[in-house]
Amino acid sequence: MKAIVVTDPAAGIAGMTLTERPEPQAAINDVIVRIHASGFVPTEMEWPSTWTDRAGHDKTPSIPGHELAGVVSALGYGTTGLSVGQRVFGLADWHRDGTLAEYVAIEARNLAPLPGDVDFVVGASLPISGLTAWQGLFQHGRLQAGQTILAHGAAGAVGTMVTQLAREAGAYVIGTGRAADRDKALDFGAHEFVDLENDALEDVGAVDLVFDVIGGDVQRRSAALIKPGGTLVSVVGPVEARPDDGLAVDFVVEADRAELVEIVQRVRDGRLRTNIGDVANFDDAIGALNPTARRNGKTVIRVRP
Repeated sequence: MKAIVVTDPAAGIAGMTLTERPEPQAAINDVIVRIHASGFVPTEMEWPSTWTDRAGHDKTPSIPGHELAGVVSALGYGTTGLSVGQRVFGLADWHRDGTLAEYVAIEARNLAPLPGDVDFVVGASLPISGLTAWQGLFQHGRLQAGQTILAHGAAGAVGTMVTQLAREAGAYVIGTGRAADRDKALDFGAHEFVDLENDALEDVGAVDLVFDVIGGDVQRRSAALIKPGGTLVSVVGPVEARPDDGLAVDFVVEADRAELVEIVQRVRDGRLRTNIGDVANFDDAIGALNPTARRNGKTVIRVRP
């Protein structure tokens, strides 16, 4: 099968090559998915799981990419809940070969049915961004109607999901980003926008929840804005700043079939829009994954036309 592989952590994305790899075999409780579209997160090149297995051993050449939409082509022994020919989407295991390939072996529990009226490209854009937003808001952030949330990176792939889901839940959303992000963040539902380069972040006042995708100084300044009993949720690694009287949580997103079903249903009925930037065919994928300009939304590779 065709696959994109990486072999050198120092080279990162620049070291990607499109090559032939053996087709994967289904282990117990696995399925094989014939991939139609794959999402990609550039920071994968910085994740240890891209380069090593769970025991810390080198696993290169490895196939990156963890978001997928496609069709089940084979079932492993003991696999239940899915069937050959079924349309699916989901989130592949961090330590196994990923989804920038024509086929992937993946645990069945990491997949959800993809309705026939949802395009494969849309399906592949949802798992990481949608699940990160969902889990950060509701599982870790315990967001409630009437609360105020400060959503950093509000025009990005995760931030636009955070904004829409928080607003649907009845929260007041203050989005942040660069000046050029203002219109997009507001279009995706932010009630207000803060330009982190020119506006005073402290002017937003007290908030119940901070959803941080930036870290560093922005995180430290944001922690000081959190109301007593509020929460700082981070997806950029161990929290460096904590609110004086609240919680600080950093987490790694997990596959969850029930949450994927909730997310895709919102796409179907118009309550949730995807934020897709570049879409490229597989043969042109390496160029798309090495952009010369700043990314504006999720990059999706159409593995099959």
